Amino acid sequence: MNATTPNCRQTLDAAGITYHYFSLPKAAETLGDIARLPKTLKILLENQLRFAGDDSVSVEDMQALVDWQRQGRSDREIGYRPARVLMQDFTGVPGVVDLASMRAAVEALGEDPARINPLSPVDLVIDHSVMVDKFGNPTAFRDNVAIEMERNHERYEFLRWGQQAFDNFRVVPPGTGICHQVNLEYLGKTVWTKEEDGTTLAYPDTLVGTDSHTTMINGLGVLGWGVGGIEAEAAMLGQPVSMLIPEVIGFQLTGKLREGITATDLVLTVTEMLRQKGVVGKFVEFYGDGLADLPLADRATIANMAPEYGATCGFFPVDDETLTYLRLTGRDDAQLALVEAYCKAQGLWREPGDEPTFSDTLHLDLGEVEASLAGPKRPQDRVALPQVPAAFARFLRDDGKAADTANENGKLASEGGQTAVGVERSYEHADSQAVDLDGQQFSLDPGAVVIAAITSCTNTSNPSVMMAAGLLARKARERGLTTQPWVKTSLAPGSKVVTDYLEAGGFREDLEALGFHLVGYGCTTCIGNSGPLAEPIERAIEAGDLAVASVLSGNRNFEGRVHPLVKTNWLASPPLVVAYALAGNMRLDLSRDPLGSDRDGNPVTLKDLWPSQAEIAEAVTRVNTAMFHKEYAEVFDGDDAWRSIEVPESRVYQWSTDSTYIQHPPFFAGMGRQPEAIDDVEGAHILALLGDSVTTDHISPAGAIKPDSPAGRYLQERGVKPVDFNSYGSRRGNHEIMMRGTFANVRIRNEMLDGVVGGETRHVPSGEQLAIYDAAMRYQQEGTPLVVIAGKEYGTGSSRDWAAKGTRLLGVRAVLAESFERIHRSNLIGMGVVPLQFPEGESRETLGLTGDERVSIAGLSELTPGGKVRVTIASDQGEKHLEALCRIDTANELEYYRHGGILHYVLRKMIGSA
Repeated sequence: MNATTPNCRQTLDAAGITYHYFSLPKAAETLGDIARLPKTLKILLENQLRFAGDDSVSVEDMQALVDWQRQGRSDREIGYRPARVLMQDFTGVPGVVDLASMRAAVEALGEDPARINPLSPVDLVIDHSVMVDKFGNPTAFRDNVAIEMERNHERYEFLRWGQQAFDNFRVVPPGTGICHQVNLEYLGKTVWTKEEDGTTLAYPDTLVGTDSHTTMINGLGVLGWGVGGIEAEAAMLGQPVSMLIPEVIGFQLTGKLREGITATDLVLTVTEMLRQKGVVGKFVEFYGDGLADLPLADRATIANMAPEYGATCGFFPVDDETLTYLRLTGRDDAQLALVEAYCKAQGLWREPGDEPTFSDTLHLDLGEVEASLAGPKRPQDRVALPQVPAAFARFLRDDGKAADTANENGKLASEGGQTAVGVERSYEHADSQAVDLDGQQFSLDPGAVVIAAITSCTNTSNPSVMMAAGLLARKARERGLTTQPWVKTSLAPGSKVVTDYLEAGGFREDLEALGFHLVGYGCTTCIGNSGPLAEPIERAIEAGDLAVASVLSGNRNFEGRVHPLVKTNWLASPPLVVAYALAGNMRLDLSRDPLGSDRDGNPVTLKDLWPSQAEIAEAVTRVNTAMFHKEYAEVFDGDDAWRSIEVPESRVYQWSTDSTYIQHPPFFAGMGRQPEAIDDVEGAHILALLGDSVTTDHISPAGAIKPDSPAGRYLQERGVKPVDFNSYGSRRGNHEIMMRGTFANVRIRNEMLDGVVGGETRHVPSGEQLAIYDAAMRYQQEGTPLVVIAGKEYGTGSSRDWAAKGTRLLGVRAVLAESFERIHRSNLIGMGVVPLQFPEGESRETLGLTGDERVSIAGLSELTPGGKVRVTIASDQGEKHLEALCRIDTANELEYYRHGGILHYVLRKMIGSA
């Protein structure tokens, strides 16, 4: 520990066990008072104290956190090391591929490959692959699991190998639950421990995850958020995650929810308020006496939606309710004692009247929350239940205008790329369509609810809303109501515990009577895995260009996300999902219109069916600790199908050249023990000339793979039919697919081509217009380096690892832009691509660049953090010289770049050559 670092290591006793910890009150004696520092920043400060002996942490970093209280903000960047990493299978597979590649590289260097393991604990939960192919019958779950295992066999075989090959790496098999709910109910500890030099060290449970809804765990007082793959890999390999000290918005809750109001109604209200406030990139920390009556499951529901309200996280401090939940879910008494003792000693325990210093604040009286949905396109667009028909009518008008405009101009009608056809008159859609479905004849109308799904981590983790759904289903069944025949119903809980308590209350039978049979445990409809609609339904929607709807208990309802034919998507509580399945149309006002008629022909309204708070509370008492012990006793074992997957017990993965899902990436090909000297860039061609606000969605492959794209051609050449392409997301473990999809977005605009939208460029020597991938490969054959030139805010949006990985594999040595989004800038460095910034006042426009120029960069071997490099841009008209700012901002980043990337640096460090 540095001489100037506060000496604050202390001990505490809990349940007869002595723990060592880094005391925040003791550090405050040196750094200054932190009593009113937000609890989230206290957690960051503890992290700095614990890693103070590392080069990435300085006393100035700690002091900046303490001094944050003066203005509620700071421009200082710190290195943060979370306790653990959480992955889901889509985003986690590339990380495991990289670990496997590192082992192969170590073996090639003559070292023991078993030295490559995650240094921080990693849990990967397989939850993103199940689809609702089968539904509405008792065998749906079994059938969907069988289809899932067949469809994803190559990926699961690889993850099964990783499960037995790596230390510090666990896999939760398919059919278990959603990663965030498993994290909440089992993995999270609130206070983490590890053995160190014969002592037990206690510290806050913190994590990063490769899914944006990692934030759900903040409901348990665990600081965590979603990151891209490169940041997650860095964290699991012991490297700091670079972050700015954030602003912290305090959200005060007072009062209590009224009768009939659910946690879903509350979270939609909170989401709307925070979106209006503007909290992107900020922490949100909840406080106020209203927390005393807010169950932990409700807190987790709010924390889950942080990506929807734009915050990095939505944090709830630890209190008695936290202990109650930990006890219910089966954490042992020693853990509970530690959580209470540690959080109280560190000032992390919520006390009545707590009011930290915040950057800004909001207030909500829980008694003012009303029944709501969110839609038709965004989670922040809250609509009070009586206003839903009007909101749908507005959508019809707006969609009609968009369709008319599209027909008049011959342009695409929406961002989803669907051409609007069949519009018969302004602002109206075609008439209803007659449907014959399995012998049933009915009319499919605009506003028809064709999908009603109880799905996603947001709400299925919450017993109160799940029991409410069961109670409403029971009352509907007793009155003789049935689901409308055009509605595809599904129940996809976030964990098996939900099934247990629904069965304990007798509600599973009631839900199944209305078609809500179990279809799987995973992120189904909420991530677009809703599966196909019945063919007659799809034909009717297309024939009439009908604006139909889905109602789901999820967290995302963006256009085209749930199903390509479903134009409007509405987020709602599980009981409202059931209610809309009964009503069958969004144009009904469920606050007053009947949902249907009982056996005697009498109208039945939502009010008639809605359970009381007392009924819900009584049902929730059926949830017990034994259920959690039962379902999590063998959580990592999996079923017979998972255990029967045969994989060799090898330390190094045996790559199959025939696999179209998992391939050995070339990141470490020819790597030596020491980094090679960095050559300057001589005479590079420009691969793409891009404008402002190019996002990682523009750069990184996503969505469907087109048959005539480079990736589509690659798959067809290997015998894969277009119907079996799957998505870019499912093939993230195959660099051949991903590099072919880099810069291939249909919306990207390369200014080297006039009037062309999409992933094309000009191969300058020949003048040919080619796909960017094809041009990059030709340049590689010619031995020509490449650069990308762009405008302001390059790399904005979500952190996507393949936006940087694909750039590297295409042969791009540098990106020269007017400014960068912070995380993508860091990711480029992590993949060995240097980010350069135009001098103030200069840009591709002021220089009149066309893309025909050759670019040379000098001084790369003499870089210093934040230094300058000499850029020469040559054309037929002569040369232009720039002093570009190198956006390698820190000494750590410079080390990564010098080694060719962060993984190369870590690998060499692990074998003792860095």
